[in-house]
Amino acid sequence: MRQILAVAAGLAVLAASACSAPAPPRSAAASATPAGPAALPAPTGDHPVGTTALYLKDTSRPDPWNLDADARELKVTLWYPTEQHDGQRAPYMTPKESELLLKGTGIASAPYDTLRKTRTNAIKDAEPAGEKRPLVVLSPGFTKPMSTLTSLAEDLASRGYVVAGIDHPYESYATTFPGGRVAECLACDSNSDPGFGAGLVQGRAADVSFVLDRLPAKWPIDRSRIAMVGQSIGGSSAIATMLEDPRVRAGIDMDGTAYARIPKSGLSRPVMFLGSAQHVSGGPFPTWDRDWKLLTGWKRWIVLSGAEHQSFTDTPLLSDALGIKPTAGVLSAARAAELTRTYVAAFLDQHLKAKRQAILDQPSPRYPEATFCPD
Repeated sequence: MRQILAVAAGLAVLAASACSAPAPPRSAAASATPAGPAALPAPTGDHPVGTTALYLKDTSRPDPWNLDADARELKVTLWYPTEQHDGQRAPYMTPKESELLLKGTGIASAPYDTLRKTRTNAIKDAEPAGEKRPLVVLSPGFTKPMSTLTSLAEDLASRGYVVAGIDHPYESYATTFPGGRVAECLACDSNSDPGFGAGLVQGRAADVSFVLDRLPAKWPIDRSRIAMVGQSIGGSSAIATMLEDPRVRAGIDMDGTAYARIPKSGLSRPVMFLGSAQHVSGGPFPTWDRDWKLLTGWKRWIVLSGAEHQSFTDTPLLSDALGIKPTAGVLSAARAAELTRTYVAAFLDQHLKAKRQAILDQPSPRYPEATFCPD
């Protein structure tokens, strides 16, 4: 879980017509000379994007990781459509966040402040457009700050969604609060404990419900149209949240092992599994096989050939700046971002905007990497 920015070993490419277990991984990529600062790809929607941060405190429960805190503090980053075209671009992360992230993942091939220089597309504190929009909650993987899903968040906002990305403090290498106070990863010392994953997703579900309770009324959100998307344990948390909070109408698990147990009565709201070869039907992570049978509503299970665990995040887009060579046989950064954006947006458009998406019904020649499982 902790190697969140290291380029992992390449997974064997799945044939587009098959959904079978992957071959053993190849060796990891070597480091190269770092390139210049990274720039996130431009959003593909029609709207300029604004962003701002909220800081919320849940006094009804103690923090599960910091025993000295009698309340759970959360940082929520909002991305949203705006009519403002010009302004200061939001920072990707602070120098301290970049330092702690690179130190935590053992990346020494670039200066520790490298990720601070990453160029984003959203305008800091821009005024939101007035029309009410569907809401998408984003949850990152374990040890990962919310910023590592920025490319997806910006794209969804440009397509007309309000996106609420939740930093779960003490579960990532760095979460910065007002005044510069930084919450480091206390949970990192517990991730091998029995029941760790199940407890973590339960806590994240509580985080999400609290955020939905507390999002300011001034925000132009259609609270009858809410979905959740997460990567890795954030994806597992999307399912856990749906089981606890009926306000979340639909959910996507991007390459996350499922920890929350769906009851025998099933889960009838729309769910999509979007994953790498490790999550094929019959593969080494059988929780999707288990849960697939318990999904009683609309459902899809899509595997992207050539994807690896971090392909659904900004990680590949940052590799050049960090001096990390691509792994042979793995999706390029640009293609991984395009596929992730395309399939996530299609799911949300169909289930929050009632716009049917043909690419969710069958394989598309435009996206031959996408295999529908089980076969």
